Amino acid sequence: MAYEAKNYESLLGTAGMSEALLKNHFTLYQGYVTNTNKAADAMMAMVADGKTATPEFAEVKRRFGWEFNGMRLHELYFGNMKKDGVVLNSASKLAKKFQDVFGSYANWEKAFKAVGTMRGIGWVVLYYDPEGQRLFNCWVNEHDVGHLAGCMPVLVMDVFEHAFMVDYGLKRADYIEAFFKALDWSVAEKRFERG
Repeated sequence: MAYEAKNYESLLGTAGMSEALLKNHFTLYQGYVTNTNKAADAMMAMVADGKTATPEFAEVKRRFGWEFNGMRLHELYFGNMKKDGVVLNSASKLAKKFQDVFGSYANWEKAFKAVGTMRGIGWVVLYYDPEGQRLFNCWVNEHDVGHLAGCMPVLVMDVFEHAFMVDYGLKRADYIEAFFKALDWSVAEKRFERG
């Protein structure tokens, strides 16, 4: 069964993110969906043809993680945003976990934004480790490097240039402020509770 691109046009009109920025970003995401399907089909065809020991199979197999994670991280990113945002419920389990792990929500936010303004391209992911019952703000370089095995993504922020350059140029911190205003904390709270 092929993956289908999800529709995130409800984000059009989000304050701080132009229509051009969002539409370009949606198109980029759709490319990841398309390439995930192509890579999956190519791998299955090579398996059926007995070509799993070929350099071509190895290359497609290695590339698959990049395409799949590019698709999925964009879905998590767009999925934790809403045009007018939804504030964090201060009585939620996630808010209490921020207090337990970081001392306060403000400390967590400062740390998350600091990761987002680091030099480089990638993603900032708030992970929950259900085994250790801890939260971690992580830098994910590229799409397929830096993930914490066994941890649940709670909140995802894209900090590749395509996420902000059209509107903000090199002012990544201004983009991060706009992103925070568009956060749908109810989604992050549900992800945390599932973890």
